[in-house]
Amino acid sequence: MAEDKKGLVIGIDLGTTYSCVAVWQQQHNRVEIIHNDQGNNTTPSCVAFTDHERLIGDATTNQAALNPENTIFDAKRLIGRKYSDPLVQKDKMLWPFKVVSGVNDKPMISVKYKGQEKILSAEEVSSMILSKMRDIAEAYLEKPVKNAVVTVPAYFNDSQRKATMDAGAIIGLNVIRIINEPTAAAIAYGLDKRNDCVGGRNIFVFDFGGGTFDVSILTIETKVFQVKATAGNTHLGGEDIDNRMMNYFVEEMKRKSKVDISGNPRALRRLKSACERAKRTLSYAVTANIEVDNLFEGIDLYSSITRAKFEQINYDLFEECMYTVDSCLRDAKIEKNSVHEVVLVGGSSRIPKMQQLLQDFFNGKDLCKSVNPDEAVAYGAAVQAALLSEGIKNVPDLVLKDVTPLSLGISVKGDLMSVVIPRNTTIPIKKKQVFLTCEDDQFSVKIMVYEGERVKDSDNNLLGSFSISGFPPAPRGYPFGVTFAINENGILSVSAEEKVTGNRNEIIISNDKGRLSNAEISIMIKEAENYKSEDEKFLKKANAMNDLDDLVYKIGKALKREDISSKLSWKEKEDIMSKISRATDIVLNALESLVVSMKKLLYRDVDYQ
Repeated sequence: MAEDKKGLVIGIDLGTTYSCVAVWQQQHNRVEIIHNDQGNNTTPSCVAFTDHERLIGDATTNQAALNPENTIFDAKRLIGRKYSDPLVQKDKMLWPFKVVSGVNDKPMISVKYKGQEKILSAEEVSSMILSKMRDIAEAYLEKPVKNAVVTVPAYFNDSQRKATMDAGAIIGLNVIRIINEPTAAAIAYGLDKRNDCVGGRNIFVFDFGGGTFDVSILTIETKVFQVKATAGNTHLGGEDIDNRMMNYFVEEMKRKSKVDISGNPRALRRLKSACERAKRTLSYAVTANIEVDNLFEGIDLYSSITRAKFEQINYDLFEECMYTVDSCLRDAKIEKNSVHEVVLVGGSSRIPKMQQLLQDFFNGKDLCKSVNPDEAVAYGAAVQAALLSEGIKNVPDLVLKDVTPLSLGISVKGDLMSVVIPRNTTIPIKKKQVFLTCEDDQFSVKIMVYEGERVKDSDNNLLGSFSISGFPPAPRGYPFGVTFAINENGILSVSAEEKVTGNRNEIIISNDKGRLSNAEISIMIKEAENYKSEDEKFLKKANAMNDLDDLVYKIGKALKREDISSKLSWKEKEDIMSKISRATDIVLNALESLVVSMKKLLYRDVDYQ
């Protein structure tokens, strides 16, 4: 497949808890991690709705404890999943916001916005975060951005990858390539070390983020970055560790204070924030304090947790990570002694116990900490973006060979899944396999496409189905060909053909039940434009109110100056104040505000509804 070269392309790490954006700077021949309007290189992947406005990123954090039911986080854990998924049901019990079942068992998020209920899909929430990252890039580059390379966990399935591309489509962002997070991190690590990799070096990437866990093993040889195997868990990360700590302190409060805060979203949100800070503290200290004033019904929480206790309550999660590490090496058929570097990526990889277990597994090998674990994925995405951009010179010359994370095949007689493309097969790939009819004089065949590692087809994930008909009368065992093709984004198309008659049919796995239809995307695009318009309108109102407040303050202060006041009569002062009052009423009416007096304007919050 020919490369679709674009203009300016940015790289976005769309994370579960934090996101990051980067771009290749041609004048400096290097990647620039772009800071947001708060000066931070990472932005919280959160969206909040209030009675007045929509907030994205850093603006959501300060109001999260006061507005927990309308502050959405972890949306990436819903993307591409079903409402009935046990993982969704488990998470639903921990989230303060409401998750409901939508059409085709699609999980939907219910919030209150401007006094009305608003139902959102995970794709819409992710699109808002992508929109924020694009705005950050446009403010820095001072030019519009239309194209992006977006990273996903290596173990994201087909529907999750497509849902991520849908999220970009909603805001008019062309996601020209989806690449795996650990692969992007490997690019960040290996970019400056390619010349040292003559003969090949095996790089193991351990990516433990806020919501997902991935490991990949790559071989870097000069300009070729080839993924040998990948494994992971799309539902294991720092959020789960925070939840374990939160549950620990909920139980402690039950014992010590005889209160149960598990049903209070505001208290849980404040406690979770405190637990996240404590988790970070335990990365460099052996004890962390938890102090939350007036957590519940006037009761303060003053407690502490030791690193040993922290490791104890999360040990099974750490063990699960290590099992995945071993599984990946076995799939790649590479001995751990043959691994040259172990690269740490993701904020949760800073946990000392996790590093110790990983180092012990690799027989005491020093872990590579030369890349910033929070920025490495966006860095690699920006390099891939530069390769796909037009007119950029001095781009690193590299070839990226990724793999498919799950086996792909069709259902055959006996409710079995016949694998056509095994997991960890290098992509892009096109593979044809011959199948046989199972009945005499069979007129048509239904092709049911699955992904997964189970033997029984129903235990795997159904991606879609289609039929091919017009077979000539023949005994069972009549052959027909099925072709699977996976593109650079890891997205699948399947076709079937009967050679004698030439009958052919195919499916590009794009409109299965878990994915948005074109009509749904069009509706969401319009809603995204409405959100943007409302945000801009609110900002103009707020700025106008602030300007008016400043003007009144300056005039009032000027009237108190003796050199001015002495020159004005009492009547002139009254006239000035009267004109200020009339001007104020005119402005407020234009802003659709209800203000009774200047005092109320200056000293009370104004409802902009």
